[in-house]
Amino acid sequence: MIVLLYVFALLGSTLAWGGLSQWHELSANAEAGSGGADTCTCDAFLPSSTFPVKDLVMVEQAAEQITHKLELEMGKLEDYETKMTQYAEKIIELTKEVELLEKKPDANSDATLESMEVKIKQVEALIEELKLSFQSSSTVFESLRLEITTMVKTLDQLEKTHDKNLVLVTRREFIKLQMELEECERRHQEIFNPHIGSCDHTGLIKVSKPLVSQLNAHLGPTFIYGGWGKDSKPIHDRESMYWFSGASSVYVDDIRFYTNYKNLVLRNPFLHHSITSGWRGLGSNYIVRDNTLYYQNGSPFGLAKYNFTSSKYESRVIPGASSTISYANYGNQIFDFASDENGLWVAYATDQSNGKMVLAKINEQSFGIEEVWQTSVYKPGINNIFMVCGVLYAVRTIDIQNEEIFFMYDTKTKEETHISIIFERFQDKYSNLDYNPTDQKLYMYNNGYFVTYHLWFNHTAKATVEPPFALTKIQPTKPNQM
Repeated sequence: MIVLLYVFALLGSTLAWGGLSQWHELSANAEAGSGGADTCTCDAFLPSSTFPVKDLVMVEQAAEQITHKLELEMGKLEDYETKMTQYAEKIIELTKEVELLEKKPDANSDATLESMEVKIKQVEALIEELKLSFQSSSTVFESLRLEITTMVKTLDQLEKTHDKNLVLVTRREFIKLQMELEECERRHQEIFNPHIGSCDHTGLIKVSKPLVSQLNAHLGPTFIYGGWGKDSKPIHDRESMYWFSGASSVYVDDIRFYTNYKNLVLRNPFLHHSITSGWRGLGSNYIVRDNTLYYQNGSPFGLAKYNFTSSKYESRVIPGASSTISYANYGNQIFDFASDENGLWVAYATDQSNGKMVLAKINEQSFGIEEVWQTSVYKPGINNIFMVCGVLYAVRTIDIQNEEIFFMYDTKTKEETHISIIFERFQDKYSNLDYNPTDQKLYMYNNGYFVTYHLWFNHTAKATVEPPFALTKIQPTKPNQM
């Protein structure tokens, strides 16, 4: 920045005297006077104005101040996420305490009730504080936008009247600053008003830190196999419903449903369904979609589903599917169901593909396979996959506490890409990882714990930044005939 100001200072001096082409010498006359002295006269035309270095310095100082404010606000967004998590946990704890008090109203002393009232008021105050923080951030964002607009106008004026090459360099810096502000606003919008159901983006760019709800509904640390989440295509009046199924073995025997998150945490299901003998499931990569459980059938080996509305079971056998090739974490993870904005999917490997992942689109009405794609990713080398807007994302372990989304396959373009998105794992192993399009979150069943992740996407409508990783495209492979 100092070098830039030095250059502008030199430029100002040059413009003050004018370019060589602007020099104009009218006369240089030597006249002999009575005293014998010679006289030399010279006229020069100066430019109408000099370069306003002071204006540029003021703009640059304002830019530094805005950059500092922007960094502070982006840090606040991270704090808001943490505070929301903490407040949610406090509310859940209070809910449990209030319900215990309601069960035995006569056993409660005045001191106990007063203590509970104080706790409730404290939570209300915390929530009010968070609301004021949101309003404050919105005001700051608007103020920063106005300041940037003013600076851009100043730079435009400098560009019109002075050396364009140097001014353009500075102007590009302010455009970059404005893009960072828009990116910060986009992140704020995605956290509090996500584009649910929209695929108007170029893909996933970031995963949040894990949000751990609690140990599974059985409160059993040995229940490491299972899954949980929400219906990815909920029927009417079931939009807030959660489901859970867990066991200490790889078999799927039952599933529980909860009206909302509160009842999930309180372990209060409204429906507990036991799978009928002969339809017992195997593995943990099942999902619930349109009030239907999709899972891996043990015998005959293949796909199965149970519709809770019609109380009807169905099964399908996938020719060529391997019955032994599983994920790296656990065995018997043969068929992995996934759901996104585009429908229902299942991923598996075949002996013919030498363990490479095959992706199939499922027709939900007929329970048949509509289309098949062959990928180059080796299934035993990964932990799980999930689908977002018709794009497959593969996940693997990179160290003792982190996972990496390293591979994506676009079913629309049939292009494979290597990426690198790191996110934190709560505990060592997980048996189920799925994306839910109704809230754009990842749901993980991590060693018996309920864990969720918020996702950020690079929306094409506001594509203000490049993805924070290098994209390496792979030549598409031809699908096998199944």
